Amino acid sequence: MESPYKPSEIEHSAQEYWRQNQSFRAVEDPNREKFYCLSMFPYPSGRLHMGHVRNYTIGDVIARYQRMRGRNVLQPMGWDAFGLPAENAAIQNRTPPARWTRDNIAYMKEQLARLGFGYDWDRELATCDPDYYHWEQWLFTRMMAKGLAYRKGATVNWDPVDRTVLANEQVIDGRGWRSGAVVEKRDIEQWFVRITDYAEELIDGLDRLPGWPDQVRTMQRNWIGRSEGVEMDFRVDGADGVLTVYTTRPDTVMGVTYVAVAAEHPLALAAAGDDATVRAFIDECRRGGVSEAELETMDKRGMALGIDVRHPISDAALPVYVANFVLMGYGTGAVMAVPAHDQRDWEFAERYGIPKRQVVFPADPTTADIATGAFTDKGILKHSAPFDGLTSDQAFDAIADHLAESGRGRRQVNYRLRDWGVSRQRYWGCPIPVIRDSTGHYEAVPEDQLPVALPEEIVVDGSGSPLARMPDFYDLGDGRRRETDTFDTFFESSWYYARFCSPDAHHAMVDERARYWLPVDQYVGGIEHAVLHLLYARFFNKVMRDEGLVDNDEPFARLLTQGMVVAETYYRERADGNREWFNPADVEVVRDDKGRVTRAVLASDGQPVVAGPVEKMSKSKNNGVDPQALIDRYGADTVRLYTMFTAPPDQSLEWSDEGVEGAYRFIRRLWTMAMERTPATAPEPADAHLGPAQRELRRELHGALGQALFDYERHQFNTVVSAAMKMVNTLNHAGDTAADAAVLREGMGLVLRLLGPIAPHITHHLWRELGYGGDILAAPWPRVDEAALARDTIEYVVQVNGKVRAKVKVAADAARDAVEATALADENVRRHIADKTVRKIIVVPSKLVNIVAA
Repeated sequence: MESPYKPSEIEHSAQEYWRQNQSFRAVEDPNREKFYCLSMFPYPSGRLHMGHVRNYTIGDVIARYQRMRGRNVLQPMGWDAFGLPAENAAIQNRTPPARWTRDNIAYMKEQLARLGFGYDWDRELATCDPDYYHWEQWLFTRMMAKGLAYRKGATVNWDPVDRTVLANEQVIDGRGWRSGAVVEKRDIEQWFVRITDYAEELIDGLDRLPGWPDQVRTMQRNWIGRSEGVEMDFRVDGADGVLTVYTTRPDTVMGVTYVAVAAEHPLALAAAGDDATVRAFIDECRRGGVSEAELETMDKRGMALGIDVRHPISDAALPVYVANFVLMGYGTGAVMAVPAHDQRDWEFAERYGIPKRQVVFPADPTTADIATGAFTDKGILKHSAPFDGLTSDQAFDAIADHLAESGRGRRQVNYRLRDWGVSRQRYWGCPIPVIRDSTGHYEAVPEDQLPVALPEEIVVDGSGSPLARMPDFYDLGDGRRRETDTFDTFFESSWYYARFCSPDAHHAMVDERARYWLPVDQYVGGIEHAVLHLLYARFFNKVMRDEGLVDNDEPFARLLTQGMVVAETYYRERADGNREWFNPADVEVVRDDKGRVTRAVLASDGQPVVAGPVEKMSKSKNNGVDPQALIDRYGADTVRLYTMFTAPPDQSLEWSDEGVEGAYRFIRRLWTMAMERTPATAPEPADAHLGPAQRELRRELHGALGQALFDYERHQFNTVVSAAMKMVNTLNHAGDTAADAAVLREGMGLVLRLLGPIAPHITHHLWRELGYGGDILAAPWPRVDEAALARDTIEYVVQVNGKVRAKVKVAADAARDAVEATALADENVRRHIADKTVRKIIVVPSKLVNIVAA
């Protein structure tokens, strides 16, 4: 039967079938093994890009695979809808962010549907809906009640034009990423949540996540940054107070030659009151960034405050400097400086002529010259009486004990992790549910007054949050004022996975259904979320657990971090020094025999362009591919198959138009094989009196199937597709006999089920068209027929003195003597042995015979 492959018709029909039959609707069933598969939900930017397509295809393949394995699968989808991009787009388009966002959601939902993703759309949510953010507001009020949420002054990056706090990543060369204004440091009141209360549990829990990539666990462990050290007090000369510092290297304490404090430290501020030069330096520090990365790279500068502190052991006087590399928000805002044993301290001391005192020396006979740099290794203490001769590790304990006995220090476990500042001075976000009364006291909005709804019909102009200029929103009368800051958008994405379990729960954040579905069995997303989102989600889960909402300790049992989609880049240098980027589809290239570009010209004008590096697809480099255009041209199954075949999920996928064409050719070859050669009926292979040729075909089919089934469990979908291609090639060698028909029908049934999760539309259609059943989703998952793998004969490679001289076949159950005799009887083998004496015969079972003759 001849019928052309029409992907648009086939895919529309399959999607309509799934919709009418609610094929992906998830219902709790305690008698079935559940599988919760979740891909990180998208920001509704307007259009899907190929990174979205790859991410969501991986998740859908896993979900469909688990469904076909018989598990009760939940795969939901929603929208991470709040955030600055919507606000900026709304400013440009003079439209309310809510309207812009919901229009984008509608368009992107249709795009997702076109790709055939098997989502339970009944559970769809958008984080900008009051029904959703109602419950994060409620949880925040519970955090306030437990002391997990609090308000304090914090040093932040402040954009004076946009009038908002910027994340460290939004400060570029000291300027705001959107406004271009010089960023200032400001101390402003912010809301925080005490994620540090869970630091120990967060770091210990990483050892109980074997299904997470080691790289991600290492990144989180480093971000949390547990360290064991000593906190010690330096008495301030001429005052009653002490300057407290923390160090992980107490063995170097006798080498301290100065102490440095942050610009906002009380000692620095006190000195600034009497010294205009110090005031000017502090003002300069305020214009710097507040990230650790910036501190590492900035020019280390400081100024003596004219204040001394006393060494906690020797009582020696040490000068205090205000320094731009010390942050008030980290630790105590003060550090002890050991120039001989810390490179940053060494550079500062070198610049300002401060002495360097070496107190740790190499344990071996080598020497360390601190004239050229700090000696940072551990070693043996000298010039450190009464601790001379101790190793660094021994000195840690001895010095810690000494300080504790004298009342000038104590052992301390510290974390690099800081409490999470959740306030944002933006409009398009979830309002923080807090009221300030006339006395300045802050209280949570009562539960019966939640949610605090965000006014939506607002056109923003970029000059700070309009909420702060809306008395109707913030003025509650009697001097009571509603908080006008909104939550950091990571707040919304930290618990959406739980809300999917019971999105229609009207009286609780989640209900008992969450205990059935959680934790998420497989989470899929980019490694760029390794720290912030994934860490915040783990924190939220523990808070919800302690609130009695969920039972699980961790939100995601397994994590797959997919690689990026990358593509070639092409550009021309412009007169203004910038580059103009061109889409690869608009460039004609000539390549050498290794595929390298030797010449590239713009198709429209024939003029040369420069081939840049292969980079992540992005708007800025104009090297993206429109998924919609690909779907319209090739169909969704081709796009899905290509993204799964080209690279393993956790590696980067380098885009190739030729590769897409190849995937399309395979899909059509599968269609032709099914429609023109596969019989609608045929006997089972066991009843078909198969001959040697048909048995060999079945052996190849089931051998490839076994490898594919193994690769599915490892999420190596590229080799699954490769195995399916091999199986189709095998079926092409089938003849026209009844026995061949039996193999063709069995083989096509295996291929269709194997490809069902990857190319769901064509496999759905062909499964029904060929009469295998009504719904391939309900079909039993294929299994290897071990009997098909059995061979009547085995081929041995025969070597004479290490060189291949023949290949011989023997019965599969042949004894060793028979194998040796068959090898020796081969004519070519006899010729190469000639009159030599056979000294030894080595037989590698089922593979090799090596004859040693001399």
